[in-house]
Amino acid sequence: MKTILITGANGQLGQELQFCLQNRADVTLLCTDVTELDITSQDAIDSYFENHTVDVLINCAAFTLVDKAENDEQLAHRINADAVRLLATACQVHGVRMVHISTDYVFDGYQNTPYVETDEPHPVTAYGRTKFEGEMAVTGILPNDAVIIRTAWLYSPHGKNFVKTMLSLGEARHAIKVVVDQVGSPTYALDLAQAIVDIVDHHEWHPGVYHFSNEGAISWYDFTMSIFRIAGIKGCKVEPCRSEDFPTAAHRPAYSVLDKSKIKQTYGFTIPHWEASLQHCINLIINQ
Repeated sequence: MKTILITGANGQLGQELQFCLQNRADVTLLCTDVTELDITSQDAIDSYFENHTVDVLINCAAFTLVDKAENDEQLAHRINADAVRLLATACQVHGVRMVHISTDYVFDGYQNTPYVETDEPHPVTAYGRTKFEGEMAVTGILPNDAVIIRTAWLYSPHGKNFVKTMLSLGEARHAIKVVVDQVGSPTYALDLAQAIVDIVDHHEWHPGVYHFSNEGAISWYDFTMSIFRIAGIKGCKVEPCRSEDFPTAAHRPAYSVLDKSKIKQTYGFTIPHWEASLQHCINLIINQ
């Protein structure tokens, strides 16, 4: 029997982790969001860990509003870096292993080949900088007891995400413009959640930084075309455009494909292609 704590449990990934773990007889599941545990509070974290026995912490909590972070980097830093440092320190004190979720935004997106874990991070946004500081805190405090997973383009049937937004726009509008000069790999939150569970269950603990997304690479424009095709949306024209046509406060990486070789070789994973996972997710959204 092991006790797993999920912070940020009401988010996309947190909900999928609950789905994967909720009926496990060998797992006691603790789920918190800000109302149950304020991860920015040293006192709140100390109290929680003193009153609960935890074997593994899966930290899904993050400040993910990329554009807002440019205008309030202090808040983003408080959640993505300072709070992560507090959680990692609590794990160190109480002998807890940690799985921490990070992002492709730790890279600048100027590369043209898939990023591997040993590529030098160079974040160019407030979000990316604060997430990278969180990574460094975890590796510095828990060098042997933490797994960091960088992911990208996360979506699910829950919350706000690109897939749900496109489905909504496709039904409401006759035409939309979507950028064609940003390329990455979508990640179905359920696939990532199952990978995390498999890592926690694995007979050997392999600390370090890993990359995970679905297989394949695609532009946001082509991804939208696939969303509409799978969902049967025919009344909305999708027009390709360039990033400069949609200026944003935060720079979006032009290329953020993550190489998954390390996680596949270490854990023997077979990762689904993005199109198969997209089909599964859209079926759930349409039928829910």
